[in-house]
Amino acid sequence: MNQESISQHFFAPRNVGDAHEPSFIGRAASLRCGASSRMSLQIGEANNIIEAKFKAAGCNVLVASLSKLTELVQDKTTAEAATIGQDEDLLLNALGGLEPDRFSCTTLARETLLRAVRAYSDAARSEWIGDQALICTCFCVSERTIEETIHDCGLMTVTEVTRACYAGGGCGSCHQLIQEMIDSFGVRRPGAALVSPSEDV
Repeated sequence: MNQESISQHFFAPRNVGDAHEPSFIGRAASLRCGASSRMSLQIGEANNIIEAKFKAAGCNVLVASLSKLTELVQDKTTAEAATIGQDEDLLLNALGGLEPDRFSCTTLARETLLRAVRAYSDAARSEWIGDQALICTCFCVSERTIEETIHDCGLMTVTEVTRACYAGGGCGSCHQLIQEMIDSFGVRRPGAALVSPSEDV
């Protein structure tokens, strides 16, 4: 463990507090150790993070992890922030390495970030007023694009959809919607007849 890096972010944490409004909040807690964390993000019109702030009650590693994350996501898009939140190695390396028994602290911090991004995504999706319904807010992928991709390529999983058109590749808040769209098309591959999941195969 790089004690110097952890100590720097613990004794002089960056970006403590609340982001300016309008902000989107993610919260997470651990039943095992009793730690809790909160991150708020102010996000601009271009889906870029203008400000990231955090509050925490927990150990030095949790505080350092949240402090470092707020630095890493500054000026990033929500899609980029979601990628950072999903990348365990990126945060571990940024902190200079940790013992395996402390990985749960960085996981809690990353989950806090992801929940804040998902809060933004859910709000953006519900407030969207474009001609086509917006499903993936991280990569701005519309319902029509996803439907056409599923139909034309015979996709059967969310992972396949993400690989084909990036939808679902960010915070993950749209995964259930994408799965429902896949289910509505039934199960098929290019050139194959449509088979409804409810039918016997």
